[in-house]
Amino acid sequence: MTARTTARTLISIVLLCILSTPELSAEQIFKRRKKQRTQAQTEATTAQQPEPAVVTEPEPEECSLPAEQPQRVARTPHEIDSLTAIWRSFNMKNTYDDFFRQYIAFAETDTPPLPDHLDSIYTERLRALMSPIPLPYNYLVRQAIDRYTGSQRSSMSRILSYAQHYFPMIEQELIREGLPVELRSMVVIESALQVKAVSRMGAAGLWQFMPATGKSYGLEVNSMVDERYDPLSATRAACRYMKEMYAVYGDWLLAIASYNCGPGNVNKAIAKAGGDARHNDKSFWDIYAYLPPETRGYVPAFIGATYAYAYHALHGISYDEPPIPVAVDTVMIGRPVHLEQISSTIDVSIDALRMLNPQYKLDIIPATTKQYCLVLPTDRVCDFICSEEAIRQKDSLYLKEYMSPANIDKQKAQAPAASYHIVKKGDTLGAIARKYHVTQKQLMTWNKLKSADRLSIGQRLKVSK
Repeated sequence: MTARTTARTLISIVLLCILSTPELSAEQIFKRRKKQRTQAQTEATTAQQPEPAVVTEPEPEECSLPAEQPQRVARTPHEIDSLTAIWRSFNMKNTYDDFFRQYIAFAETDTPPLPDHLDSIYTERLRALMSPIPLPYNYLVRQAIDRYTGSQRSSMSRILSYAQHYFPMIEQELIREGLPVELRSMVVIESALQVKAVSRMGAAGLWQFMPATGKSYGLEVNSMVDERYDPLSATRAACRYMKEMYAVYGDWLLAIASYNCGPGNVNKAIAKAGGDARHNDKSFWDIYAYLPPETRGYVPAFIGATYAYAYHALHGISYDEPPIPVAVDTVMIGRPVHLEQISSTIDVSIDALRMLNPQYKLDIIPATTKQYCLVLPTDRVCDFICSEEAIRQKDSLYLKEYMSPANIDKQKAQAPAASYHIVKKGDTLGAIARKYHVTQKQLMTWNKLKSADRLSIGQRLKVSK
């Protein structure tokens, strides 16, 4: 094929392409050619060089009106309470979990927990807790640790669950009083965090106060109200006690021992060990052999519970959500009201109200001459406030026999029935006093005894006021 024939063929092809495409303006043709040249240059460059990282160039800013601000959402009081409860529960749970993660991180760098190295591992972990309260390690502490992480691991799991509700409140009161937060472990030993726990001697509540001791620390105890069961009031009373005992002994383990057996027995043990309580020259371990048997195990149990609380995850102990609301708030009540009046009006069960307000013995808040505190789930506080009139209208249904404030005052004035002990062979007044967590002087006063040595078998002694 000649050159002329070839040229004619190419021209024919170009004309055919032009005729088969829509008509383009000169400007459009120019832009298209420019785009094709740019693409060709880009492809050539890409073929010669390694593929660079993709970088997105910012688009040029366009003139526009300011972005519209989000509209404020109008919420009902109930919605606000619900959001507050969710927020509080979320934050408290995160804080609770973070506490344990810190110690897990430490333990992962430690010696693997082989059976023949457990003693050194436990010692190092207790040392890592860095508490103002001495946390020494010995075979007695080892027994307590093995108990909480072994045979009693199911109880420890339940305790950890309830601790999510009670420990933040207890820690807040301890910090307020300038006390070590590790003292929270005392309620693990005293009640296993069972707010309605009652001992065979009559001690009650999280902190297991006897009626007389509770009254001496400002707790109200009568037929209508027993503040030994009120977690907040009892915790404040326990804080005052521990603060006083530390001021006496200057030693946390002795102060903790005195909570179990009373300062009188601690002082006797110090004297028998050849020490002087006024000079604080003996430690708990120095007087160990002279303390009541229960108290000998009390301090090791405290250290063991402190260990188990911090390192439970390393022993495969898990816990569930608490069966009691974590996010709670309080309202002050200035008139008598039955808990069922509240439960039947707003969406909160009577069981939940009883768990949150265990101090009201007959489910009645006897607010005649003073205000009392009502604890509610946070997401029900506004409901309660908005429904107060509806609750009031149910007085005649739930408070028939208590409609007169005088009737409630009469019930409140009635002290709970006294407890008694029948003297058996070998009983001494000191032993009976230790058993019921009272003093010999109190027993002599309540029973009009002239001598502590004159007891007779079968004698009936009043052991609580």
